[in-house]
Amino acid sequence: MAATVWFADLRSGNRENLFDKLRRLLNSAGLLQVVKQDDLTAIKLHFGEKGGHAYVRPVFIREIVDQVKQAGGKPFLTDSNTLYPGQRKEAVSALSCGIQNGFAYAVVDAPLIMSDGLRGSSAKRVAIAGEVLQSTDIGLEILEADTMITVSHFKCHELTGFGGAIKNLGMGCSSRAGKLEQHSSVAPTVASESCNLCRACLAACAHEAISLDDSTAQIDPDKCAGCSRCITICEQHAIQIQWNEAADNVMRKMAEYALGAVSGKQRKQLYVNFITQVSPSCDCYGHSDAAIVPDIGILASTDPVALDKACADLVNQSQGLPGTALTSGHEPGGDKFRGVHPNIDWEVTLEHAAKIGLGETEYILNRLKPEGEAW
Repeated sequence: MAATVWFADLRSGNRENLFDKLRRLLNSAGLLQVVKQDDLTAIKLHFGEKGGHAYVRPVFIREIVDQVKQAGGKPFLTDSNTLYPGQRKEAVSALSCGIQNGFAYAVVDAPLIMSDGLRGSSAKRVAIAGEVLQSTDIGLEILEADTMITVSHFKCHELTGFGGAIKNLGMGCSSRAGKLEQHSSVAPTVASESCNLCRACLAACAHEAISLDDSTAQIDPDKCAGCSRCITICEQHAIQIQWNEAADNVMRKMAEYALGAVSGKQRKQLYVNFITQVSPSCDCYGHSDAAIVPDIGILASTDPVALDKACADLVNQSQGLPGTALTSGHEPGGDKFRGVHPNIDWEVTLEHAAKIGLGETEYILNRLKPEGEAW
């Protein structure tokens, strides 16, 4: 059965601004049916790294917070600690980064609570009926929340092809141990002819998996967590993921972790994706590259799989922007995700998520009409 996905474009004016439109979108998608009186409501988002700017703007999060409160809920913003070194590797730095990026209480009118505790170990194993995994390690505050609204910046991703609601659930709601479990089957390789022994990868690796000999960097696959941080740090492009069945396995495990994240929240979930500033890589880096397509809109659904599928379709239907990281597929209908990351079978995430019962890939796209216009 096809799931319903609601779509609002970014047009606005005196009659209806974009915040008004977001409010209508949330109501159309069922926020009042999802959030009940006194529900402790986790608004799961990505705080962004310091230096990046493509994450969802805090003023939009404030509108979602306001709507949750009007429905009687008690919202809090939440994110999880990262596996890699950076601004968000433990709660103090992560919350400070979030506040510096605009998610302060004075702006969003809601407290910030890390979903997996001080150092990413406050979690609980959740049994699932997966094909790869039988349990997942999910942040405790995610599990204890009555309701969850997952707000995602839809973009490309260097490991999974794209990042949206499923990735925000699977990677974003897991503990550090859970992130390690998802990544651990992928270890990069080093093209020794390109390595200039700059040592940047050593500083980037949180797992002591990289060493240097006289001619090149070496990666120990037994120590590597597969987080891919070293890949983007390497300016010589000497470090490369082994794009094989292991990458597909990461996507399957991520989908199964998403299933664990929503455990116990049947009919208590809403997903909102912003297709804006569609960057070629994830928001976990201290920079945001130029968008590969024009801004498209905001989508919402109670089905994360249908939502991500609709977003992927809209991105691929768009005209690619010249002078960006997009190297092929510029034409409407072209594969934008392979145009940036050519060796990733990004459809695996959607197919596996549907297979394990997380949601449906079939969807009906309902476009919001201008305020006051008949359907």
